Amino acid sequence: MLPRTRFEAEVLPHLNAGYNLARWLARDVHDADDVVQEACVRALRYIDSLRPGSARSWFLTIVRHAYYDWCKANRPAELVHDAQDLLETMADPMATVDAEPSALPKADACTLAEAVNSLSLPLREALVLRELEELSYKEIAHIQGVPIGTVMSRLARARASLQGRSRQIKICRESASGRV
Repeated sequence: MLPRTRFEAEVLPHLNAGYNLARWLARDVHDADDVVQEACVRALRYIDSLRPGSARSWFLTIVRHAYYDWCKANRPAELVHDAQDLLETMADPMATVDAEPSALPKADACTLAEAVNSLSLPLREALVLRELEELSYKEIAHIQGVPIGTVMSRLARARASLQGRSRQIKICRESASGRV
């Protein structure tokens, strides 16, 4: 099979997932477009390294790497800031409260998007891959290049942060309506 034909057959079906990941990582649709375009160029260039049955996680790994390369060139301070946020979150003993998916707050879409966007990059990335792209912990670990335990920890921290943010929003709404 020709590289372009294989790319179209195996990678293009996962283009939406790649764009979704890039959009959540970059937090900007135009930047996500650039990242996904670069990821597609790379995927086409390295299509021979794609193993059968692994196109989705393979392509998402390329999108992730394309994003980090783009971020180094365009937003290097963000990488430093997110690393500091992650270290602070790891130092917080309340950050590992609940690792169940039910820990996600029941909030409106805008509020939830804001809360997800406020997460540090590694936490946001793990959460998007698990909850939106429905990847397994093993697939996320492979994509992020970390042990499964780290994925579990990141998801627990992300969910705890969202849960805490949901409580804060609820309290703000109650005080605004005079119910506190």
